[in-house]
Amino acid sequence: MTPSPPANLLRRLASVNPTTAFVIALVVFLGGLFLPGIVGAALLFVLGAALAALTFTTWPVQPGSVRAIRLILLVLLFAVVIAKAL
Repeated sequence: MTPSPPANLLRRLASVNPTTAFVIALVVFLGGLFLPGIVGAALLFVLGAALAALTFTTWPVQPGSVRAIRLILLVLLFAVVIAKAL
């Protein structure tokens, strides 16, 4: 029996090297900050959407303090997206 698509995705994400994931997220974040206008905002929005999906997926197993920090960082990231788009 093959795992469902979300379970398969979580297994693949669990096997990703944390350093590689951090470097990729950092490059996308810095690219979003330094690219002009709507292009940078779109890149930051894609990063925020991916991080929001990851936060939603791991929500049940995270302690309250981690949940609060993740929500604050997501709100700040989307605030930067809005400011950059305007």
